[in-house]
Amino acid sequence: MNVYKEKAKKIGVTIAKSKNTDKKFDVFKDGVKQASIGASGYMDYEKYKKKDGLAVANKKRENYRARHKDNIKVKTKDGKLTAGYLSSKILW
Repeated sequence: MNVYKEKAKKIGVTIAKSKNTDKKFDVFKDGVKQASIGASGYMDYEKYKKKDGLAVANKKRENYRARHKDNIKVKTKDGKLTAGYLSSKILW
């Protein structure tokens, strides 16, 4: 969890375990919930790195970014940070 908190801190947000059981984290900026990110039950960069090593994790990251290239470019929508942007910065 600490590595995710550090990544979140770098982009000026905080995270907490999600209240939505289908998601990993809820992301907050200035106390306002921005989005829920990360499907629970799926792996992310840090989990792949720990389980399968850096080379596999880097390949998974590359594939993730290619699949979601349109979503991760959109930083805000309706005045809030988007889930795609936040996922790419915190989970991948």
